Amino acid sequence: MDSTHDHLVEGAANALGLTIFEPASPTGNRPVVLLHGFASSSNLNWVKSGWIRSLTEAGRKVLAVDLPGHGTSPAPEDLDAYTPSRMRADLLQLLMDHDITTLSADDPASGIDLVGYSLGARLAWEFGGTQPQLVNRLVLGGPASIDPLAAFDLNAAQQFLADGSSIADEATADLLRMAQTVESNDMFSLMSMIQAIKTEPFSPEQMIPSMPALLVAGDGDALATTMGRLTELLGTRNTEKSVLWLSGRDHANAVTSREFKDAAIAFLAI
Repeated sequence: MDSTHDHLVEGAANALGLTIFEPASPTGNRPVVLLHGFASSSNLNWVKSGWIRSLTEAGRKVLAVDLPGHGTSPAPEDLDAYTPSRMRADLLQLLMDHDITTLSADDPASGIDLVGYSLGARLAWEFGGTQPQLVNRLVLGGPASIDPLAAFDLNAAQQFLADGSSIADEATADLLRMAQTVESNDMFSLMSMIQAIKTEPFSPEQMIPSMPALLVAGDGDALATTMGRLTELLGTRNTEKSVLWLSGRDHANAVTSREFKDAAIAFLAI
């Protein structure tokens, strides 16, 4: 296992942390890149839930990315570091720094397979749509065609953090409580990320991936009610797609599902 985040993007510090996990018995296939959700981390989303173990046991090298202000990543003061476009640029630079090559039919180690959960699924959708020369297959967990952070009441959340004022919007209050359950979370950075994301609304129709995609969600995930729009958009490009619904799972716990992990590993092995 190796950790690094000391890279530059156009002269500025790369705000993404990266932890690399090597398999004991490599298959020679391309690495799998993992993008976690908002207020989570690679450790919470992928290590503790067993994803890293399952992928490395399957012979896959794993590049686990921490978003700005999360996990092993720095917490920049520059608001631009938290925009989706900058995070995608940082990810591209990170891959180039680690010698990821463009996809080649003659080289099974070329390019990457990309797995994203929640906010990570949004970023994975956009990265796949803008970097088709690098992404071989795409797994989207807990995906939505809307941005759940778009309606977040940032002013009320900041006031609550300042003096404990009540938050009228239930969804905002719930998300803030969830973020605060992780002691290591930097709340200033999380609020900065929400503010930055609000400046770049999610428009999935503008960056439709063309590589095979697996979409997975719990049948109790309220956000997943909009997932059908994503499958419709994939259909407009004749993108190969599969959909898996996890019985009895919601947005918070679908990522821990063994069925999810097994389906993703099988899908990425093709």
